[in-house]
Amino acid sequence: MNLKQNLFGGITAAVIALPLGLAFGVASGMGAAAGIFGAIILGFFASLFGGTPSQISGPTGPMTVVVAAAVISLNSDIGLIVTTILLAGIFQIIFGISKIGKFVQYIPYPVISGFMSGIGVIIIILQINPFLGLTSDASIVHILITLPSNITDANLSAAIIATATIIIMFFSPSKISNIIPAPLIALSILTPISIYLNLSIATIGEIPATLPSFVMPTLSLEHYTTVISLAFTLAVLGMIDTLLTSIVADSITGTKHKPDRELIGQGIGNSICALTGSLPGAGATMRTVINIKSGGTHKISGITHSLILLLTVLFLAPLASKIPLAILAGILIKVGVDILDYKFLSIWKDSPKNDLSVMLVVFLITVFIDLITAVGVGIVLASLLIVYRITKEAKITLVDSQHEDADIQFNLMEKKVRVIKINGAFFFGSSTAFERETNSILDTKIVIIDILDVPFMDITAIFTLKDLISKLQIDNIEVIILAQEKDKTQLLKLNKTRIFDNVKFYDDMNSAVKNI
Repeated sequence: MNLKQNLFGGITAAVIALPLGLAFGVASGMGAAAGIFGAIILGFFASLFGGTPSQISGPTGPMTVVVAAAVISLNSDIGLIVTTILLAGIFQIIFGISKIGKFVQYIPYPVISGFMSGIGVIIIILQINPFLGLTSDASIVHILITLPSNITDANLSAAIIATATIIIMFFSPSKISNIIPAPLIALSILTPISIYLNLSIATIGEIPATLPSFVMPTLSLEHYTTVISLAFTLAVLGMIDTLLTSIVADSITGTKHKPDRELIGQGIGNSICALTGSLPGAGATMRTVINIKSGGTHKISGITHSLILLLTVLFLAPLASKIPLAILAGILIKVGVDILDYKFLSIWKDSPKNDLSVMLVVFLITVFIDLITAVGVGIVLASLLIVYRITKEAKITLVDSQHEDADIQFNLMEKKVRVIKINGAFFFGSSTAFERETNSILDTKIVIIDILDVPFMDITAIFTLKDLISKLQIDNIEVIILAQEKDKTQLLKLNKTRIFDNVKFYDDMNSAVKNI
């Protein structure tokens, strides 16, 4: 480990985390101090106990969106909000202990794309009112409906400051922004201008230059379902956000993160955030990438990032209190734009229609309903499409038996042997096709069911197979099954009705036809 490089990586990450922590704290409704201390606490404990050494954790856009919804849903009751965040942390620890983290990689890409782009759009829309110098609104639909009237009521000074922030965020020369991050440039230039001109615009307000106090969680019967639902949403979202960032870190460093340990670290950090009234978070992609590129590859970089932020809050809090909210709105609009999934958006015209449909459905549900519903619906839709594709690939054919030996072939023809050949997955999706094809078995004495090229069978397919065998045996038709040993074992284990007692099993066609 190179201590100097890791210290520098942590310092660089802290410089970026400072304005983002302030912005996310304000956007969440919990306050700027909650955002900064969320970055400090989660960044420290996730680095200490997590499984991705180079990762920088803290408040993120997606997590902020859910917390903002929680603040509104729970009527800003700090006790209930703390309980929600605490439960989210506990859920994440349980996810880690249960080794659920590895399943994130199985979420289809269109689902993640629609999900992340939806979150990006939510962040952008939620900043429209602060951009205009107006009071924040948590309702996406209401913001869009009232936009025309809000534009006429806008605070021109706030709108100009926010516009200047966006220009700095998007167009800062790379030679400068590589040394001083664009958000810090915007804060350093526009805050003094706002103070000097004595602009009549809203600011962050007082940030206590002390450590946060312990906050007692509370729970009421009236709100317990809302609390549990929001906590689960935060936990799942944090898991996805974190582990996707861990994968990015792996690709840059050439290392392999430990997903379950990472979730435990995140859960510990978010639980402590809860008990201090701080904003929860997740692995932060931009901060992690910059940490790595600045030399941070060890957990000491994440710990350094938190300590630098702590010193900044303790000694510079009075200055931060004068930052205009319009600047933070401009910073967050850039964050929202960056979250949009350009990789998928750049190829949407040429992407498979099914995948595009899933992405759009998830996107719309994310923006206008809620995040967990979006992921759930997306996974179900994607799974159904996969089932459809696998079903289309599966082939079930009913043919007369064929053999190269003339005598054997004559014997097969004389006994009117029919072969049911199944290629591909044999499961609930292909069971209907199997029933349709086998309904026409007439005038035969022996049926050979060939499942040698079946990679897997589910219980629906097995029941369908048993129903056919039962029907054939009633008609005094002999049944032979060609199967691999694993499939034969599976069928015999499920032979409770003794349906396979009179069935002959072979592992190849030659062995079967020679014994007919």
